[in-house]
Amino acid sequence: MTRAGVSIGQVLDELRVEFPDISPSKIRFLEAEGLIQPLRSSSGYRRFAVADIERLRFILTAQRDEYLPLRVIKERLDVVDGAAADGGGAGEPPALSMTRSELLAAARAAEGLLAELEDYGLVRRARAYGAQALSVVRAAALLAEYGIQPRHLRAVKAAAEREVSLVEQAVAPLTRQKGSREPALLAAHDIAGHIARLHATLVEDGLTEAGLASQSPVGGTPIGEPRDAPGLRSASGR
Repeated sequence: MTRAGVSIGQVLDELRVEFPDISPSKIRFLEAEGLIQPLRSSSGYRRFAVADIERLRFILTAQRDEYLPLRVIKERLDVVDGAAADGGGAGEPPALSMTRSELLAAARAAEGLLAELEDYGLVRRARAYGAQALSVVRAAALLAEYGIQPRHLRAVKAAAEREVSLVEQAVAPLTRQKGSREPALLAAHDIAGHIARLHATLVEDGLTEAGLASQSPVGGTPIGEPRDAPGLRSASGR
């Protein structure tokens, strides 16, 4: 396929495997919202360059994996565009910042759920919310479908805090050394990764002993696409 100025049909062919719900109308909508600006041929047809396709991939990934509102995605793209216009590289993506209503919409959660999460200390009450808050609220909304409420998640938070304390103790000698903090940061990240994998293994082992382990592991399922757990029903009966 020629990559300079491809048609909308060729764009769909390229992206559909990764994003099955992509459609001409969705691409036209993103253009109308100012997120993409493909060139037009002399006959008026849209022609997409490589950069346009990568921009679409960025937008669709942010929607699918981070549940970001289009306003937030556009802000990220504006920062990247500004850096490019100034002659700099894309650099790190700007920090996610959402209002309360945007957070609830992105997480598909109710105001009451967020208020409870804040009451129990799982989410910090703030004027603007970031990626960490979005991840917690989205997970809590999915767990609520199974009758697991924020008050039940206090044990999860307490366990996480104990694990953080363990990491802090382990890297304390490195933090006291003069010079760069990089060794301490790398060690903390490495230890946290090992703990997370151990935690997941122990949970899976416990489910196996309880006779609840799935024959087809569901690990890695995107948080926005929950699968029905065999033998389990949500609190709403769905």
